Amino acid sequence: MPTLTFAASIERHVPCPPATVGASTLGEALARYFEAHPAVRSYVLDEQGVVRHHVAIFLDGVMLRDRAALEEPIAPTTEIYVMQSLSGG
Repeated sequence: MPTLTFAASIERHVPCPPATVGASTLGEALARYFEAHPAVRSYVLDEQGVVRHHVAIFLDGVMLRDRAALEEPIAPTTEIYVMQSLSGG
């Protein structure tokens, strides 16, 4: 089953332990995770269900480009890593 892991910088704001979930798309995986950890949803997604600007999601080390379409297919071995985006100048 796909594994979701959250960066320690997010864990400081909301409890989000690593978990495995049964899902075939990123959106399904996030939905299943949020069922068990509802406080994490509002930190990761905005009111329209889009990945927030301060959050980056990686699927097997590749950054998700389309923040709105969470229908990206995932395999049972997919590692989903959620972290805060870095910005600055």
